[in-house]
Amino acid sequence: MNIFQQILNCFRSILRNRMRSLLTSLGIIIGVGSVIVMVAMGEGSQRAIQDRISAMGTNLLQINHRPPARNAQSTYTRRSSFSKEDIDKLKEEATYASAVSGVVQSEITLIGGEGSARVRLQGVQPDFLIARNMAVDSGYFFNDDDLEARSTVAVLGRTTAKNLFSDDEKAISQQVRIGNVYFTVIGLLETRGTDIDGRDIDDIVLIPMDTAMTRINNSPFANHIVVSVIRNEFMEAAQREIELLLRESRQIPDGINSDFAVTNQTNTINTASETSRILTGLLTAIAAISLLVGGIGIMNIMLVSVTERTREIGIRMAVGARRSDVLFQFLTESVILSLIGGVIGIGFAFLACRVLYDIGIPTLINPLIVAVSALFAALVGVIFGFYPALKAARLYPIEALRYE
Repeated sequence: MNIFQQILNCFRSILRNRMRSLLTSLGIIIGVGSVIVMVAMGEGSQRAIQDRISAMGTNLLQINHRPPARNAQSTYTRRSSFSKEDIDKLKEEATYASAVSGVVQSEITLIGGEGSARVRLQGVQPDFLIARNMAVDSGYFFNDDDLEARSTVAVLGRTTAKNLFSDDEKAISQQVRIGNVYFTVIGLLETRGTDIDGRDIDDIVLIPMDTAMTRINNSPFANHIVVSVIRNEFMEAAQREIELLLRESRQIPDGINSDFAVTNQTNTINTASETSRILTGLLTAIAAISLLVGGIGIMNIMLVSVTERTREIGIRMAVGARRSDVLFQFLTESVILSLIGGVIGIGFAFLACRVLYDIGIPTLINPLIVAVSALFAALVGVIFGFYPALKAARLYPIEALRYE
């Protein structure tokens, strides 16, 4: 009997007990489907986290005030904000920086032509767009001349524009009011979604930093500074350089803790991704247990099948079938059951991922995981089907023919 005839016989044996075969494969279906879905959810979450953090800026360093811990060496007094001198020093001397911008930030009530909204106002410099990976897709952004002239111009996020003018495209050239100061809308930012905390990035208004200092906050200081580094591999070097430059600008003596912190965006991405990977690994390991349970189910049913078909095995061996033929048949049946379960499980996994995506849960199916899951399903069939197949092959023809 050739190999194709033997495989055909295996399918016939499986189809004779369709319901039992389906229930036998159920553990593999659940196991393969669960593994693919868990990994897809994990990788989808990682991608979403990376996209949200990347939306905050490319190769971004953020410099924030940090209250210093007092020590026995000194009670040095530091200011809590950053001056224009601090920002200018970084612009002039930071060799790894491609863009530097101070940020004056506050929550304000913005009044437009068709309503008002509580939004996040940021007074920034022109380099802010580069540092935060933003772009204007309608109108234009203010420049250094607007900064020096303390111009009353504003660039709105899409959410803010819709809240104030119902149709965001109507906002261009319109006026908005902050307190008693009127600003002309000169541009709209492209849509960017939400940040890592789920906050709407598009609910924002940007104005020149000097205007924010003099007309809104009445303070000559910026709340924080953002810096974009020229390349990712220079992030750590840029951090060290910025710390040295700011200590010099802020006249912090040696031996005194810095009153600011430089946050590396890459470290944030790596930490969030590592946490997501650990959780994904744990969930995948739990899901993989059902594959082992499915394998045990296959072994159990194959042992029952050997018992039920003892007389059939005896007849086959009596008319010339070799032990290897019997071993191959039962082993093949086990593998086919596992593969059928694996294919159905993959189909259910794709369907589940689609449903999850439609309801807002990010998923990302990895083709490698799909292939590995199918291969593992076949391997489960081989491992758990080998003992029943070996038991069938070791039957003596005479004893098998006498079996009732």
